[in-house]
Amino acid sequence: MTAGEQLRQAISERRALLVPGAVNALTARVIEDLGFEAIYLTGAGLANTELGVPDIGLVTLTELARAVEAIAATTTLPLIVDADTGFGNAINVTHTVRVLERAGASAIQLEDQSFPKRCGHFAGKELIRPAEMVGKVKAAVDTRHSPDCLIIARTDARAVEGLEAAIARAQSYAEAGADATFVEAPESGAELVEIPRRLGVPQVANMVVGGKTPIATQGELAAMGFGLVLYANAALQASVLAMQEVLGVLHRDGSLAAVSSRLASFSERQRLVGKPEWDALETRFASPAERR
Repeated sequence: MTAGEQLRQAISERRALLVPGAVNALTARVIEDLGFEAIYLTGAGLANTELGVPDIGLVTLTELARAVEAIAATTTLPLIVDADTGFGNAINVTHTVRVLERAGASAIQLEDQSFPKRCGHFAGKELIRPAEMVGKVKAAVDTRHSPDCLIIARTDARAVEGLEAAIARAQSYAEAGADATFVEAPESGAELVEIPRRLGVPQVANMVVGGKTPIATQGELAAMGFGLVLYANAALQASVLAMQEVLGVLHRDGSLAAVSSRLASFSERQRLVGKPEWDALETRFASPAERR
């Protein structure tokens, strides 16, 4: 099966497939090495990591496509790409889908905020009209080269218009052809239960530590019927804390002796980035003189 087919099958099983977020190829390698089945390229994480800015719509399509290419080149796992608002209207979405699918996306997530967007767990979000988002979903579905490139339609209406409006929007996006929908930032366990119960296509849950949605376990979300569970920025949050702790000790002590156990070994770092495979290639293609 293609990566997209694998992803489609996994989310159709409604087993709350756990998908961590990655912002670069190294994080993607760690995710694959640990045995996860898919990777999520998080827009918020990319903004935080590559630009050092908040998730307020500052990442460009060019920057996003470059990250997709780097991750897709280093992993065999399906890659779900957070494309925010699609960088404009339905015409822009057409271009966005072409670029991201060509770069290696297995699924493309679009949302119904107005541009510039905000993180789904920020205040002050504004939405486009449902009909406009329906047009963007139709454009995405019509544009994709392969049906194995999934289109995920996200609505941020819960915070602006309430849960009922959010579910109604998600239903219209599914009818427009979205392979899965994503009601962002439900605010209680009861709301989480309602979403997959009332929507027929696979649903996405987003577990944001410190966000608006209560954290539920994979087992609980599978019992509710969710197809996909994002931990979009868990790796990023962990790495920020680790950097602060380790570099804080270095600044304080002038040495890493007190935190040496917090560091991956030199050999482990080389294993993760595939140095043995590159060494084997070097040997394979070396001239006889170089082999001596």
